[in-house]
Amino acid sequence: SKSGGTDLLHYKLPLSLSFSRALQSMVAFLKDPTGAPLWEENPEAKDVVHVDTEKDFRKLLKREERPILMMFYAPWCGVCKRMQPVFQQAATETKGTYVLAGMNVHPAQFDGLKQEYNVKGYPTFCYFEKGKFLHHYENYGGTAKDIADWMKNPLPPQPKAPEVQWSETDSPVFHLTDDSFDGFLEEHPSALVMFYAPWCGHCKKMKPEYDEAAEYLNKDKNSPGVLAAVDTTIHKAVGERFKISGFPTVKYFEKGEEKFTLPHLRSKDKIIEFLQNPQAPPPPEQSWEDKPSSISHLGMEDFREALKKKKHALVMFYAPWCPHCKNAVPHFTTAADIFKEDRKIAYAAVDCTKGPNQELCKQESVEGYPTFNYYNYGKFAEKYNGERGEAGFIGFMRSLRGRDQGKRKEEL
Repeated sequence: SKSGGTDLLHYKLPLSLSFSRALQSMVAFLKDPTGAPLWEENPEAKDVVHVDTEKDFRKLLKREERPILMMFYAPWCGVCKRMQPVFQQAATETKGTYVLAGMNVHPAQFDGLKQEYNVKGYPTFCYFEKGKFLHHYENYGGTAKDIADWMKNPLPPQPKAPEVQWSETDSPVFHLTDDSFDGFLEEHPSALVMFYAPWCGHCKKMKPEYDEAAEYLNKDKNSPGVLAAVDTTIHKAVGERFKISGFPTVKYFEKGEEKFTLPHLRSKDKIIEFLQNPQAPPPPEQSWEDKPSSISHLGMEDFREALKKKKHALVMFYAPWCPHCKNAVPHFTTAADIFKEDRKIAYAAVDCTKGPNQELCKQESVEGYPTFNYYNYGKFAEKYNGERGEAGFIGFMRSLRGRDQGKRKEEL
């Protein structure tokens, strides 16, 4: 509610909490009034053992005879939020036989604990028997039944087979090094070169198309050109020379000289079509971020702080090259313009192809483009799977506002 132009936020004390937890809850609210409530305040999580301090954690390991599965998490972590309902259901189903516990280890005071148990990301699940850590649980997409079944037979994660480097496969693409780069281009007057990084998801998606295009071109006696690739995480001199800052970057070389950078050359057919008639790409369109609009363009550095201030935020995770994203942009922008005067509402966007944002998109479980997530005061609430036109985006937000008005009437 408002009083004299000032927002008044009401705190509701969960009556089921002990004194120490109630105090902790109030302190958390005072530190961050618009933040999500603590996990331990959720009555459905009553069978999860919530651990607050390292001392309590050590005590639990020492005294508990039953096997323990500990979930180390961070309150802002999207994957954690999605797994918490599953984890708490598994805790209820296995109550009395096993202990499922949760601990927020994001604060710096737990850095030593994180190092001890190799917590490099959130969530991290550690399995203990009689106080001893045995191994991790890594089925992040599992159901409550999967967790319960695993606790009956807690096998360690299967070692992942080392990924074979692209250059070591039977690839029809010519794989270049710092030493072979210039000589290769002297011998091949028409060449496309893909600069890539092995960890890059977009590169992995492009590799099969690039391989198939190379195979087709290599069979042609009158081939219009060749395809080559450089892993710039290893061959850094070439990457620095051509100022490679993103992956994949595709460049066309003619008689050893760089001619064009081709940001949208991704499919087999487009690659072959280009080499058959090499033309300069059209000038780049003005990026969505550079166009004036009511969209809040967010990144890893400001995502959580910005959303915590908004009661209703619909976020579009996208890639600039994605056709479905391009189709949705004008409709999403129009919806944002309609609600631009409402300070409690935000339409936001995150470019997942930008380096720092890739980890953010991973944390928010973005697996395809575009992905739309709805957040309530910074807390993930649901995925938006509705219509991707103006009517859908506007109607979704209006339904949320209608729900707010209904709640206010009930309170009156």
